[in-house]
Amino acid sequence: MLFPSSKLRQLREFNTALLGKWRWRMLVDKTCLWYWILVARFGEEAGRLMVGGRSGSTWWREVSRIQDGESDEGERGWFEDSIQRRVGTGVDTFFWTDLWLGGIPLSVKYRRLFDLSRNLSSTVAVMRDLGWEAGGAAWLWRRQLWVWEEEMLRECRSLLSKIVLQP
Repeated sequence: MLFPSSKLRQLREFNTALLGKWRWRMLVDKTCLWYWILVARFGEEAGRLMVGGRSGSTWWREVSRIQDGESDEGERGWFEDSIQRRVGTGVDTFFWTDLWLGGIPLSVKYRRLFDLSRNLSSTVAVMRDLGWEAGGAAWLWRRQLWVWEEEMLRECRSLLSKIVLQP
């Protein structure tokens, strides 16, 4: 039986919406039994479910694509564009890679600093506790920064100086 292309497109959009719902639940329902089943099956790293590689099911790979914001057409970012993160204490928010300050992740805005950083998977709370102000221990580098990279770091610190995390 053949379906018109418009029906297939509607089916694809419906499936994408359901996968997006699962991704949303993974962000907000981390205490439910189904979440812990997924952790047991695929693993968890730094508070996030792992993709699972080849051992992951087709469903799980599709949910992971939603997490990355990819569609069948190769478009990116629709999921992240549709949600807003509440940082709170910063415990569940990755400093470099999550969208939490401004319109783009710090790993994109300060790409060079991200590439040189030794604490790529630190959360906002960890970076704040280590001290993201000048002289703080949050800034660990693979090598000594050049002058223009130091200027980029000053700009980043200036942006962070206005941040107050809330419980």
